[in-house]
Amino acid sequence: MNTLTKLALGLMGQLKPRPAVDAAAIELPPPRRGGGMALMEALQRRASAREFEPAALGEQLLSDLLWAAAGINRPEAGGRTAPSAMNSQEVQLHVAMPQGLFRYEPAAHALQLRVSSDVRRVTGYQDFVDSAPLDLVYVADHGRMQLVPAAQRERYAFAAAGAMAQNVYLFCAAHGLGTVIRAWFDQHAFAQAMGLEADQQLLLCQTVGQVKGDRQP
Repeated sequence: MNTLTKLALGLMGQLKPRPAVDAAAIELPPPRRGGGMALMEALQRRASAREFEPAALGEQLLSDLLWAAAGINRPEAGGRTAPSAMNSQEVQLHVAMPQGLFRYEPAAHALQLRVSSDVRRVTGYQDFVDSAPLDLVYVADHGRMQLVPAAQRERYAFAAAGAMAQNVYLFCAAHGLGTVIRAWFDQHAFAQAMGLEADQQLLLCQTVGQVKGDRQP
C-alpha cells in the first residue's frame, strides 16, 4: 500500500491491520553475547535504509537483535542493555511481523503474542513498512514511572527509546542488516490496532531487515 493511500485511509479512519499468518507465541533461542564487530567499525557503518527484502530474519538473529535492543545484561540486578530514568524500564518493545504483534519479555527472553493481526502497514505511512520482515515498536508505559515527575515522563521515555534504537542501529551495522527509525504514523489508528491502554504511549517505530538487493547471508 503506498503512502497516499495510507494517508487517505487514515483520514477516513479506515487504516486497518491485515489478518495475521499463523499467530502464536514465539520461543527464542538464547542470545549470543560474545564476539561481533568492533564498536568503532559498527559506528562507521551505521546508516539508515528504506528498501528491504521481505525475507524473515532467522530465529537466532532475531533473538540476538531483541537482546541487543532491550535484553537483560546484568541478571543479578535485572539491568538492561539500554538505560532508563531511575531504572523505570518503562519502554516496552513490541515486534510487528506477519505472524502478529508481539511484546518482547526481557526476563523470559521470549515474544508474547499481543494482537493476532499483521499491523505492519499501520506502523507508518511509508510504503516499505508493509512488507519489511519486522517493525519494532517502542511504547512507553507511564504507569512504571511513578518515581519520575509527571512533566518529565514523556521526555525520559523518548530518551530511553532512543538509546534502544541506537542499540539496534549498531547491531544491524555489525550484522549486515538495514534499519531506519521512524515517527511518521497515524497515532490513533496505530494505538487502536495495538489495543493500547490510556497510560501507554506510542513513541517510535524502527524497521529492520536485509537491505533490498543485498544478498549477504
